[in-house]
Amino acid sequence: MNNLKIAVDAMGGDYAPKEIVAGIELARDRYPEIEFDLYGQIDQVKPFLNETTRINLVQADEVIAMEDEPVRAIRRKKQSSIVLAAQAVRDGEADAFFSAGNTGAILAAGLLIIGRIKGIDRPGLTTTLPVINNDHQDQFLMMDVGANADTKPFNLYQYAILGKYYAQTVMGVKNPRIGLLNNGTEADKGDLTHKAVHEALAQATDLNFIGNVESRELLNGVADVVVTDGFTGNAVLKNTEGTALSMLKLIKNTIMAGGISSKLGAALLKPTFKEIQTKMDYSKYGGAVLLGVKAPVIKTHGSTKAITVANTIGQIKAMLENQIVDDVVTYFSDHSDDMAAAKEAMQK
Repeated sequence: MNNLKIAVDAMGGDYAPKEIVAGIELARDRYPEIEFDLYGQIDQVKPFLNETTRINLVQADEVIAMEDEPVRAIRRKKQSSIVLAAQAVRDGEADAFFSAGNTGAILAAGLLIIGRIKGIDRPGLTTTLPVINNDHQDQFLMMDVGANADTKPFNLYQYAILGKYYAQTVMGVKNPRIGLLNNGTEADKGDLTHKAVHEALAQATDLNFIGNVESRELLNGVADVVVTDGFTGNAVLKNTEGTALSMLKLIKNTIMAGGISSKLGAALLKPTFKEIQTKMDYSKYGGAVLLGVKAPVIKTHGSTKAITVANTIGQIKAMLENQIVDDVVTYFSDHSDDMAAAKEAMQK
């Protein structure tokens, strides 16, 4: 494969452009085959850039703020860093689009500017989360985590296929186990949507569908790919993150309030606490990916720091080198009749 180029929104995120630039420089040093185009206000970006090798600065006069309404901002702020970076990917000037900015605007740019793959009704947002209690598995994939609040059964069926390809090509999981997030493991659990999806996935011969899974088992590695609607997925994601942060804070406060013996015990257990923190650090896996569009679109958390930016570039590199978009395009083209039949069946 020829050298890769990634279009970067240098202005998106709580610590932009400083941490974005620092992360891109880390990635540049890690991956000599990647070139970067940083879109942003050059007078703000350039002071943080130490060395320009394989990093190009592109002026973007406007910035889409976190509080901007996504679709309106995409349509009105034509000279924003998000819009210009997405257009570069659409026009073939870059291979992938990366941002830590306004989530809705990034999704809108992916859908409206880069465009969805033919045959996919609704692209979905996927993220990788850590597995804690499983020696044979250290991460799992969940989709959708926020792209679509209102989801039809056929969308979830397609998410299972998209998740399978990502798990195989980027995560290196052979024949990934696919679970449907539900309020119980029995096949007849859930509302009409979940029952219809369960039936369709159970009949899919090219998917390793293991049935319904419950949210309490996610971090135990119950599945490699967990399929859900965007509203539920986003709620589960934020609850998981919030619980982890709250537990760490509770442990720290309890130790500090426990006197000298607690503090001495904590000092002895410091390596153990460090190991737990490392295992819970989902940022090492990279950002959230909008699957189902014509090129990789990756979004990281607004509070992203340099190391996460660099890790996310590694994730994008794996997607491009493994040609995941091409594989998805081929699959949906070859199975168009099967997709139409499945969609019709789930609409009855």
